[in-house]
Amino acid sequence: MTLTDTLIPVYNLSTCSNGKNFVIWRMEREDIPLIATPHRHDSYSINLLLSGSITVYIDFEKHVVEGPAIISMAPEQVHQYEDVEDCDMILLSFGQDYLFHEMQGWMACWECMFGHVVVAIDDSSKEQLHTYARLMMNEYAIERPQQDGILRNLLSAFIMSCGRLRDKSDVVMQMDSNQNKLVYQFKSQVDANFREKTQVSQYADMLYVTPGHLNDVIKSTVGKTAKQVIDEKRVMEAKRLLFWGSHNMKEIAWHLKFEDDAYFNRFFKKHTGLTPSFFQRSIREKYN
Repeated sequence: MTLTDTLIPVYNLSTCSNGKNFVIWRMEREDIPLIATPHRHDSYSINLLLSGSITVYIDFEKHVVEGPAIISMAPEQVHQYEDVEDCDMILLSFGQDYLFHEMQGWMACWECMFGHVVVAIDDSSKEQLHTYARLMMNEYAIERPQQDGILRNLLSAFIMSCGRLRDKSDVVMQMDSNQNKLVYQFKSQVDANFREKTQVSQYADMLYVTPGHLNDVIKSTVGKTAKQVIDEKRVMEAKRLLFWGSHNMKEIAWHLKFEDDAYFNRFFKKHTGLTPSFFQRSIREKYN
């Protein structure tokens, strides 16, 4: 494990898998590790729950999931498995840029596929996804020529099949690949720099575009202004630390690079309507 965050542990996919950027494995009840410590991954994860049930905390929600279902998590989401019962599950993890070229031009902001943490599926959908998963496991098991390309294409098909299960109102569209690239680059930079860089102009400079152009592209594809994306990332990280951590407001404010805890308090209340301490108390009372 490589710790990339001092407050909540982050598991690095490459370190845990001997340098690989994609892994897939099947776990039955006795094999599933119930990691007691809240943690996150630096990669995307999709769990295909074939049967049984599993209880998992993801960010601020407790999910009791009955199979068949899909459990998906984006990088940095804090989670903790609590209980399993007669569980048969296939787990996939892949790096943040593993499918970027395959998805260009296909879907605006394709990582929004991971916005729905849990999706229940019927038996027909389970069999289709299970077929793709079996093909990936067979290909992954033995190194052979063109293995990486085949795995990428199978994973693309698996994710697109998952996308068809979601509500039709979600954003799934053909779009300009240059716009898709800019959205991807912007969100990647925000994920890496949101603590230190909080202004749209700073990201525009890094991406060699004007702030106005960056904002127009982000708003037309994501449905939010670039500044909203930055601020929402900061608020989400604050909520994660308030719920999962054991640190005081000054430590959290310092970790998120606020000038002081008073400024952090005002920022959090502006965006949530709640003070950090009230949010922390209420969310913990809800689940504890």
